[in-house]
Amino acid sequence: MVPNIQKEKAEKFLKLHHDKEILVLLNSWDAGSSKLIEACGYKAIATTSMGIAASLGYPDCQVIPLPEMLGVIRSIVNGVQVPVTVDIEAGYGSNLDGIIESVKMIIDTGIVGINIEDSINLNPVLTDEMEFCERIAAIRSLSDSLGFHLVINARTDSFYTSSGSPAAQLSESIRRGNKYREAGADCIFVQPVWEKETIATLVREINAPINILANPTIGGGVPPSVQELEDLGVARLSLGSGLMKATLALIKKVADELSDQGTCHILLDAMKPIPETALAYKMATRPGAV
Repeated sequence: MVPNIQKEKAEKFLKLHHDKEILVLLNSWDAGSSKLIEACGYKAIATTSMGIAASLGYPDCQVIPLPEMLGVIRSIVNGVQVPVTVDIEAGYGSNLDGIIESVKMIIDTGIVGINIEDSINLNPVLTDEMEFCERIAAIRSLSDSLGFHLVINARTDSFYTSSGSPAAQLSESIRRGNKYREAGADCIFVQPVWEKETIATLVREINAPINILANPTIGGGVPPSVQELEDLGVARLSLGSGLMKATLALIKKVADELSDQGTCHILLDAMKPIPETALAYKMATRPGAV
């Protein structure tokens, strides 16, 4: 059984998917970035697998050893007060039993939600939809046996991997989304999509809250604004790896300028105003920052 505080946070997090106001998540990668996001007023913390992996020197796509991932997740959960949901990629297991064992350990860190996807490394062949449904159902059964409602965000990568037309990709996303919902998922994550008509169709045709990604580095498109997505009926918006990639890009720009020109203009511009930068640092590092 999980602690009561974990159950309560899970219930709170699930409710956020059904409020009129869209749930906006800035994906973090360590305790410091998570504390800063919480201090900025966000209602929950979501991790980015790519961000955590990169912060420890690993490439994305389940290369990072699970024990190292668990250590980071635990530090995030212990560092914030709000609910934490984690990106577990394809489940960190080569078969169903392995995935369930991994999810048990992930739940034990104190998290209340997971994001699990039906591809690994964006493989051109998606996981068989019935096999993926079996995974979702098994995770839901595990959650029930522990006496709390783990919020499952099931991601389908049909738009990434299918070689069919956009209409065929949309159709497959809808079919898989509804099957995943029936298997026990709470929210369906479809990416990369940014056309309003496509998003509206997903919201209308999938019988579940819909998660959309705001990450211009993926697919080359920019999604509608938060208000526009809320008006379309989207339940959840996340940044994925975008925030970490922007951080890494800034480091490279600063390093290149300093190496090539001997100046720090990009760094100084990024830190303006200086007092606000100092405040952000305090928010991210002080104990119990809220």
